[in-house]
Amino acid sequence: MIKKYLKIVKPFDIIIVTILIVFSVIPTIIFAVQTTHNETSKLYAVISINGDEVDRFLLTGNEEQKLITYYPAPGQYNIIEIDRERIRDKEDNSPQQIAVRTGWIQFPGQTSLNLPHRLLIEIVSDTPDEAEIDVLAQ
Repeated sequence: MIKKYLKIVKPFDIIIVTILIVFSVIPTIIFAVQTTHNETSKLYAVISINGDEVDRFLLTGNEEQKLITYYPAPGQYNIIEIDRERIRDKEDNSPQQIAVRTGWIQFPGQTSLNLPHRLLIEIVSDTPDEAEIDVLAQ
């Protein structure tokens, strides 16, 4: 039965399949290399309300756990939780809870945005290479 299939498959078919498999793995390798951050760089969580930076927290090497409440406008609140080297919007009173459902963020470039409250949490790195937008994304 195998001999029957081997007669159908030509040597050039094997070469094409091998090339396609290699090309399908290359983007994964490139992405993995680009997303690994430098061990000497420091990560910060930047919290902005209405485009103005309100707080900046060092996440690299952080051993604390904090809850901070922000009041972007009267009747609005956001409870931000910092747990070691990650941060999230734990609770707010926005209608759709999108920032709460975003969950934990901890890698450079990740953001959590609460549009009704105009609150943005962004992870930034002190290394310029990691903070810049990827050339392919432009």
